Amino acid sequence: MTDLDELREARVGKLEALRDMGIDPYPATSHRTHLANAARADFAKLAKSKKPITVAGRLMSKREHGGLVFAELRDESGDIQLLFKRDGLKVKDWQTLKELIDIGDFVEARGELFLTKKQEQTLMVVSFAMLAKSLRPLPEKWHGLQDHETRFRQRYLDLLMNPAVKERFVIQHKLVQAIREFLIGENFIEVETPALQPLPGGALANPFKTKYDALDTYVYLRIAPELYLKRLIIGGFERVFEFARVFRNEGVSTQHLQDFTMLEFYQAYATHEDLMKMTEKMLSSVIKQVLGTTKVEIDGKPVDFKAPWPRESFRDLIKSETGIDIDKYSTAKDLQKAIADKKIRLTYTGKAGRGKLIDELYKETVRPKLTNPVFLVDHPLDLSPLAKRHPEMPDKVQRFQLVVNGWEVVNAFSELNDPIDQKERFMEQARQKKAGDVDAHSMDDDFVKALEYGMPPTAGWGMGIERLVALLTGVDSIREAVLFPFVKDK
Repeated sequence: MTDLDELREARVGKLEALRDMGIDPYPATSHRTHLANAARADFAKLAKSKKPITVAGRLMSKREHGGLVFAELRDESGDIQLLFKRDGLKVKDWQTLKELIDIGDFVEARGELFLTKKQEQTLMVVSFAMLAKSLRPLPEKWHGLQDHETRFRQRYLDLLMNPAVKERFVIQHKLVQAIREFLIGENFIEVETPALQPLPGGALANPFKTKYDALDTYVYLRIAPELYLKRLIIGGFERVFEFARVFRNEGVSTQHLQDFTMLEFYQAYATHEDLMKMTEKMLSSVIKQVLGTTKVEIDGKPVDFKAPWPRESFRDLIKSETGIDIDKYSTAKDLQKAIADKKIRLTYTGKAGRGKLIDELYKETVRPKLTNPVFLVDHPLDLSPLAKRHPEMPDKVQRFQLVVNGWEVVNAFSELNDPIDQKERFMEQARQKKAGDVDAHSMDDDFVKALEYGMPPTAGWGMGIERLVALLTGVDSIREAVLFPFVKDK
């Protein structure tokens, strides 16, 4: 038996002792009157009135000094100090406190607020009650929960022992709410689209496949909500958005997740240029609203989200960094040779069409060097099967990406609404998929049919929420921005 097993057995013994005394260790009700932060904020008034209050939460510490026991109680709002005096409690309660109450237990405590000699705001407890007995000891404060895998497997302990982790998800909540309020203020409406789809679409990614038993057919977890949101534009909505859970069967990295939240919105009668301005307005204002500043530190480097942000040509950046002019190579074979001639080694080793090769070349050589917010524009057609062609450069599309600290934060474009062109691009993507490119787009005849009924000029926009949170909170992995990231079963 390990030390932890012995500690658990000891606590189970205390649980049984509480029951033998007629004390319910897991009652259904609590009589809390104040959160810890509310008690502290209104301390002067409450202390002067000598009005008893009741707080409730988890005991985070317990220190005995003769006839006194000091304890720290934590609820969602914060901590408050408790003081138990032997001569201020019933004999039975004092013995229960000393012998049967442990750090980690949930209790409620009733008493009056006062200042100690060290000027610490404290609740003098006159009575208390057990709310939930903890059978496992909490990790040791400074060294007990450092391993990444353990933190992810037992996120509840990570949240409890590492306040910065909990604060990160409070920031995430505030960002989502601020973005939602911004979009609603711009006359967008929030919608929901299917997570189970007959065809994977809306992005270049490998999907998860599953069986729909009731219909005896295979379906896919969505890789993006895009094609359904555009169907809504076709159906008469002009401004829609969705916080969509999406799933991509990709490799694990510090910047990628297989299961994450994608914000997408679509605006009829707008272009990607309109959305660039809107992106600057939305993100700079939302970040300042939530963090109080547009300046953050990322990987030890200062980054300022104050708008406006520069625009850079996708082609020009690759050419400047590698000496390869992607416009000179019309096939994947020719581009592969040019990359090899420059002795550039790409991490990706699977089969790839020209678009995939360009994307991997950009990711390996250009993207890591982009620190402050920058818009990448004029992407090759191969990379964007759903974007509208550039009127002056037919081999380019009307698209932009927002890149910060080497992370792609936003992807947006003027949407392709020509059904003939769309079908031809789908067919080319289908050929690439058949040739072995698992990320290539599927042929979606139903979406082409929808386009044939007519879609107005439309611009679309997408952003991974966890990626933005990871950047703004300075963590080195996107998994830190997920409450319960997937970990392989032991």
